[in-house]
Amino acid sequence: MPDTAAATLLIDGHWRSAPATFDVVDPASLVVLGQAADAEPADALAALDAAAGVARSWADTDPETRGGHLRAAAAEIRARQGELASLLSRENGKPLAEAAGELASGARMLEWAAEEGRRAYGRVTPASAAGPGLVLRSPVGPVLAITPWNFPASMLLRKVGLALAAGCPVIAKPAEQTPLIATALLDIVQATGLPAGVLQSVTTTRPAELVEALLADRRLRKVSFTGSTEVGLGLLRRTGDTLRRTSLEMGGHSPAIVFADADLEAAATGVVTAKFFNAGQSCTAVNRLYVHESVRDDLLALIEKKTAALSVGRGDAEGTKVGPLIDEAGLAKVENQVADAVAKGARVLIGGSRWEPGDPALRGHFYRPTVLTGVTADMLVSHEETFGPVLAVATFTGDDEAIDLANATDYGLAAYLFGSDLRRVWRALDRLDFGVIGVNDPAPVRPELPFGGQKNSGQEREGGAEGIEAYTETKAVALRF
Repeated sequence: MPDTAAATLLIDGHWRSAPATFDVVDPASLVVLGQAADAEPADALAALDAAAGVARSWADTDPETRGGHLRAAAAEIRARQGELASLLSRENGKPLAEAAGELASGARMLEWAAEEGRRAYGRVTPASAAGPGLVLRSPVGPVLAITPWNFPASMLLRKVGLALAAGCPVIAKPAEQTPLIATALLDIVQATGLPAGVLQSVTTTRPAELVEALLADRRLRKVSFTGSTEVGLGLLRRTGDTLRRTSLEMGGHSPAIVFADADLEAAATGVVTAKFFNAGQSCTAVNRLYVHESVRDDLLALIEKKTAALSVGRGDAEGTKVGPLIDEAGLAKVENQVADAVAKGARVLIGGSRWEPGDPALRGHFYRPTVLTGVTADMLVSHEETFGPVLAVATFTGDDEAIDLANATDYGLAAYLFGSDLRRVWRALDRLDFGVIGVNDPAPVRPELPFGGQKNSGQEREGGAEGIEAYTETKAVALRF
């Protein structure tokens, strides 16, 4: 482990501190949890120096050896799951059970990446008069992995695991809100015996400066980013005169459609789960619910009951289902969307205000789980990603109308369908413009499935067979004997 809480820079196999540090705050109590090193552009370039220096040797390392490091890290994460979940819950605010689940998911992602590294996914083309052809995959080179605060463990481990399995050295740039869990996890991966330079980490409050310095260097061959659409599009604009592979997993505005033939009990449970998990701070969280008008009242009664049962509090308190929002800006956005919707005619079915804890030590950014009905297209909540515990509900009368409403967004990450008619569901799957779709399933993200969005929600995929391909280049080989 790093010698001090502020030694959070991993460069060339060693944990380092920096001249400046920044505080890491518990979003439930606003108490300082620790400090992290505030890296400068020079630190990021030192990390790239180390990564570039070992790129060839790591690419030449056999896949079984690379995968062995990932499997060992996964086993250690599971062995320390309780300790790590406590840190993740305090730093991010999510309930302890969700934190433990995220770590388990991250461990599975490491194991999936280890197995995928053993598969080349090349092919042999039929021989022509000149000879056969080969399609080969090779590691793309040094990777910059920019990870978010809302899932600071699973998103980090997914990117790092796939890159390392493919044979690429990695520079991780964790979110400034959650550097402590990232440092703990990267230390576990490094401690498996990774060669110096294969894995780097730079924590900073000036991400734009560090990223700018790295993007200006031709040795950086790949960027994998998870975060807001605004920042992701900004990365593409700063490409300059160096074209490099760029994976973007950006914002979402996920719809859920409940057809008239759905199992309403299961649909209500699914919608509430997919909406309020991580306090709604997920790019795959349901933002818009479209319910067939014939089952509206019955479904809303179930949703109201299930939402009322969600306990709000600090993440490590027993029974908590909804923790705090990450900061005041996130809370203000939620309040603004609700106020706008109510002013334009929406009705608050439940919630609609800040949650005021009885404990004076809880000074964080809490909002009550909220359901709005009578939502119309002119409301902010209908076209802006909420990233908070607010569900916007509207009705539809025909299948085509529901699909058109769902697609009426610049985003295309996740969507949800609840129904039993397979022909109707299949037609909807074909027409929905989203990269990830859950059918009667509120948790459609799995290591074996590709994850990513369409339109302004991103490009390329993580997970599945497609995930490791995003960290490789394709070579066409024509053979003549």
